Amino acid sequence: MKIHHLNCGSMREITSDRGTLPAVCHCLLLETDSDGLILVETGLGTGDVARPDETLSQEFLGRAQPVLNPAETALHQVEALGFDARDVREIVLTHLDLDHTGGLPDFPEARVHVAEAELRAAFQPGPGHPEDRIRYRPAHWAHRPRWVPAPERRGDAWFGFDAVRPLDGVSAEVFLVPLGGHTQGHSAVAVNTGDHWILHCGDAYYFHGTLDPDQPQGHPGMDLLEQATEVDRPLRMANQARLRELSRRHSTLVTLVSAHDPWELDALT
Repeated sequence: MKIHHLNCGSMREITSDRGTLPAVCHCLLLETDSDGLILVETGLGTGDVARPDETLSQEFLGRAQPVLNPAETALHQVEALGFDARDVREIVLTHLDLDHTGGLPDFPEARVHVAEAELRAAFQPGPGHPEDRIRYRPAHWAHRPRWVPAPERRGDAWFGFDAVRPLDGVSAEVFLVPLGGHTQGHSAVAVNTGDHWILHCGDAYYFHGTLDPDQPQGHPGMDLLEQATEVDRPLRMANQARLRELSRRHSTLVTLVSAHDPWELDALT
């Protein structure tokens, strides 16, 4: 399996002891022998770049300050690698926040794997969580994606995590790992590269310092954003502790990445 680490949406600049970089939408493009291309997360899409006022909320535009560069869309990067949109046969999403689903309309023929609980949260009637009106954007799924819901309460153990679910109809070892707290059905995506694992943790954490197993260190701005968008703080914090323990015990076997930390993406590209 060949893995491409893509930034599918630069956003507001953030500063740490490593310098200043724009936050990113870290996506994975997997070249597989058995399943064609698998895209993990889709970032911001061509529709977002062309019509941000229609597809993205004003709150998000003000908060995230996305650059909206067409060259950063997953579709453009897939084509730049010599592929066609139809070559992306499977899409896997950690959750359905707008900065993770913007590229869905660019790959209308792909099957879209996501936790059943996340689909229910995005489509449930009523007000839901106060953040829902910002995070879930119907324009991103107006084309009626080919949803493949991952059911709850079923799965195997994986490095101490329970209920890990393989993707339905996919031969490659790509699993959804329940990791709630940020949203109701938030999951991580585990990818077996052949000699080690990559765990795309989505928005389970935003800043690499959070997962330091010995001296966890947050980021003031990103910590506030985590708190503003969480639906279950005790669960989110418990899952961050589990990720720190995973990093402590299995750092040589599992590489953990966040959806938005630019320094992690920079190290991998």
